[in-house]
Amino acid sequence: MALDRWIALILLGICIVYGYTAWFTMDAGLAPFMRRNPVWPSSFPKVLSVLGIAASFIILIGLEKGEEKIGEIDHRRLDDYFYGQALLLLALMVVYALCLRPVGFLISTAGFLIIGSLILGERKWHIMLPVAISATFAVWYLVQEVLSIYMRPLPTFITNLTGG
Repeated sequence: MALDRWIALILLGICIVYGYTAWFTMDAGLAPFMRRNPVWPSSFPKVLSVLGIAASFIILIGLEKGEEKIGEIDHRRLDDYFYGQALLLLALMVVYALCLRPVGFLISTAGFLIIGSLILGERKWHIMLPVAISATFAVWYLVQEVLSIYMRPLPTFITNLTGG
């Protein structure tokens, strides 16, 4: 079995466990008034688990390859892959998670998107900056104002000065 199918099999197992958790255990601790809401905290994990299971099955069956034979991963040429970019992105994700509370959502998310796109090779600043900043504000607005979930928008020292 090819490497992509082994990875899909592992992801299928993870998605099944994640889906079981989302469908059967997350909703048990909900308060009674939340049970009447149309969207529960487990709604997005349920959708993600179903999509993950479907994508894993598609890869396991081989439907994504179609009629053409897409090249398999060549184990003899593993040095040709971009490990540096992948490791830098993983490190950036860790830094982002650590900076989210003290630096605030707006600055850390915009920084993550800008630095992440630089790592991946984007050099068009006139496109990258407006997209990163508008996406950051859109996500913050949706989570903060629409879903009413508080996310610290600014660094801790600024919110302490303003009393927020």
